[in-house]
Amino acid sequence: MSDEGRELYSVGEVAELLGLHVRTVRNYVRDGRLKAVRIGKQYRISRADFEALTSLPDPGAKDPSAAGATPRRHLEVSSIVQIDAIGPDAANRLANLVTASAQSPRATPAALRVQTVYDRERARMKIVILGDAATTADLLQLVDGVLGPGNGMGNDLDHDAEPVHRG
Repeated sequence: MSDEGRELYSVGEVAELLGLHVRTVRNYVRDGRLKAVRIGKQYRISRADFEALTSLPDPGAKDPSAAGATPRRHLEVSSIVQIDAIGPDAANRLANLVTASAQSPRATPAALRVQTVYDRERARMKIVILGDAATTADLLQLVDGVLGPGNGMGNDLDHDAEPVHRG
């Protein structure tokens, strides 16, 4: 069947059109980033949902203006920051700072999504950032600045120390 007039795409077809791995497209469906209907054991993606994901008209459509939307480029950056030799208190403070920064109002309409994970056994923290390039860069600069020398986020690696309460 030709793309002309086609209303439903398989996950494999969407992956091929976008130059992505099939698993990536399936993850988009599971995460809700790409709407799809399940028919039997397979997902099917409508042309409208494909266009909503890409913000571009369907490549099989003859006239892009017929879709009623002006093509719009979408850019998203995925970053994973790994920080070794960081104690649980510093990791907690950094996670709070990064999360608060990601939730603060911005001039850009796109939301910045952040997830943090701390591995106490390895004294390692990972920060996963998803967002537009400029906002992600700003957040990465914040993290870099906070972790620099003399900033109070030293290597507080004493896991078993009791908190000191001063009255």
